[in-house]
Amino acid sequence: MTAPLLEIKDLSVSFGQGAKEVKAVRNASFTIEKGETVALVGESGSGKSVSALSILQLLPYPVASHPSGSIAFQGEELMGADQTRLREIRGDRIAMIFQEPLTSLNPLHSIYRQISEVLFLHKHMSKTEARARVIELLELVGLGGAIDRLDALPHEFSGGQQQRVMIAMALANDPDLLIADEPTTALDVTIQAQVLKLLGELQDKLGMSILLITHDLGIVKGISDRVCVMNDGEIVEKGVTAEVFADPQHEYTRHLLETEPGGAPEPADSNAISLMACDNLKVWFPIKRGVLKRTVDYVKAVDGITLDVKQGHTLGVVGESGSGKSTLARALLRLERSDGTIQFKHHALQGMKSNDIRPLRRNMQIVFQDPFGSLSPRLSIAQIIEEGLVVHDLGGNYRARRKLIAEALIEVGLEPDMMDRYPHEFSGGQRQRICIARAIVLKPDFVVLDEPTSALDVSVQAQIVDLLRELQKKHNIAYLFISHDLKVVRAMSHDILVMRHGKIVEHGPAGQVLDAPREPYTRALMAAAFELKADETGVVQE
Repeated sequence: MTAPLLEIKDLSVSFGQGAKEVKAVRNASFTIEKGETVALVGESGSGKSVSALSILQLLPYPVASHPSGSIAFQGEELMGADQTRLREIRGDRIAMIFQEPLTSLNPLHSIYRQISEVLFLHKHMSKTEARARVIELLELVGLGGAIDRLDALPHEFSGGQQQRVMIAMALANDPDLLIADEPTTALDVTIQAQVLKLLGELQDKLGMSILLITHDLGIVKGISDRVCVMNDGEIVEKGVTAEVFADPQHEYTRHLLETEPGGAPEPADSNAISLMACDNLKVWFPIKRGVLKRTVDYVKAVDGITLDVKQGHTLGVVGESGSGKSTLARALLRLERSDGTIQFKHHALQGMKSNDIRPLRRNMQIVFQDPFGSLSPRLSIAQIIEEGLVVHDLGGNYRARRKLIAEALIEVGLEPDMMDRYPHEFSGGQRQRICIARAIVLKPDFVVLDEPTSALDVSVQAQIVDLLRELQKKHNIAYLFISHDLKVVRAMSHDILVMRHGKIVEHGPAGQVLDAPREPYTRALMAAAFELKADETGVVQE
């Protein structure tokens, strides 16, 4: 028998030593054959990413160590290999797509420079050859429209577009093994389907193997040949994907398969007052070219949006990456320049000076998509939550503020004695709870939730959805809920607004939009999200 492409035996990973040793991975063993897709599944902290980073020897040594184990790639031992050899393999024979694209991309370098770097390093291409290959790769991952923006920086793209840039970079040298660490977490459902289809086509074309790390079991079922389930650093179950899904043997595997956000929000008062509204809202970004940087066109991120969010209601905003969802939210909060009218609690926000808006900001808060990126690593949890209280002169003295912070932490399901710890000491789900506590400690009337569950495990997603619904019921908060996950949107929203290219495609009660969509684009979203098939007439069928 031929040797597998990758063979991992008895892999253990520890951080620290002695009494402070954390055993992140314990005696993990699995193989990946040529042309095969193996999924590594488990919740945050189970050891998935640590196992993957060990393959390329990317862990921070000597903080991390391998008490045991062997990692053989095409029969060559990588454990303890010298750095020169590892650099030859990394990005060429083995490539990796990281989970957080904006953290992984260099903020100071253009996307062209970052994608072409691996081509210059491993293929020694000329500038002309590299440019042609970069354009080919961008078209391959569905970013053909970005070819005119090769000199743009990563922050000028949406989260989904950033992830596709990362995928293009990983595929540049046609690797034998692609390690994909949550490659579709930040992507909307239609782009998820496109990316997974693309990876499948490339796998067939190149004979490439894939190690897929994910918490999304729907993706695992659709793309992987075999699956390894990890829990607390150990592989608790592995086998052919269809067999594991049909008859899971381990209790933890059954728990993963059974847990997902569900239910619906509490019925809202139809006579509630209007809290946040806008009319003909526009956010246009100029496209400037030439030596004099003259405006030649505009990116119409938000183009004539009219909406109304009532007190105690949740308006779900869905649409593909780059449709303008997050830009709309920032514009409503006056964090982005815009045209049109914005009304918050009968205050006309458009045209108000920053100092005049500041007192109103206590009542309109935002929870961002990436909890780790939105929490200062230099501040304790108490300092992070206290900041809003200090700015708005709330809570009285230091001791009184500490009491309010403790109450906010209890409300979001955390212990008050956690307040003097720092963000890196918490899991992803706990960090998102901290972000929610930072918002609700001010007792706001309106909260923007920008993809608050996209980076979280399915079971943690369900917990956060339950928490947000409970807080809404208790405090009568209005939510603007932005998400690409329509299962979560169904569980949260009273009304849904569908966006595409900065415009409203469809708007109505959640049940109507999700169960009987009128527009072909909405039907396509539903088909991708709920695993339905649309026939050629656009009618969605089971």
